Amino acid sequence: MTPFETREALVRFYDALVRRDPDTMRALYAESARFEDPIFRLEGADIGRMWKGLLGRAKNFSASYTIAQAGSGHGTVEWTARYLFGGKNPVVNVILSDLRWKDGLIVEQRDNFDFPRWAAQAMGTPGRLFGRFGWFQRAVARKAAQGLGLPPPRPLSVVRSP
Repeated sequence: MTPFETREALVRFYDALVRRDPDTMRALYAESARFEDPIFRLEGADIGRMWKGLLGRAKNFSASYTIAQAGSGHGTVEWTARYLFGGKNPVVNVILSDLRWKDGLIVEQRDNFDFPRWAAQAMGTPGRLFGRFGWFQRAVARKAAQGLGLPPPRPLSVVRSP
């Protein structure tokens, strides 16, 4: 993909996010795509299920985005999601997305955001107290996957030195 084609694909994807259109988003992923963020690590069709569940459940959802970089088959986007978590706690989450494209489809997407900051907004006191701990992040990931009907999170691979 040329940088221009990558930019056009990024606009299609994030415009669909802004419109809350998970079907268009899902159609832009390759069959074997991988998605990773601080909560989810998904492959293939589970990625589309995640977007459908998240966008379908979100209350007062809005999003905005800026394309930071669009290269040949690679793009970086900063986007901001605003919504009510659990229908009551206001969240403003700033996410940096790194996407790799092949033949006009996303093959890999890595989203990064400040999990402790998000947890404090979304969950109040428990999030403020425990959001920086891995066990809390894993518990949130398990609950989120269960709530969206997704497979349980895969553990991170541990690299051991000899």
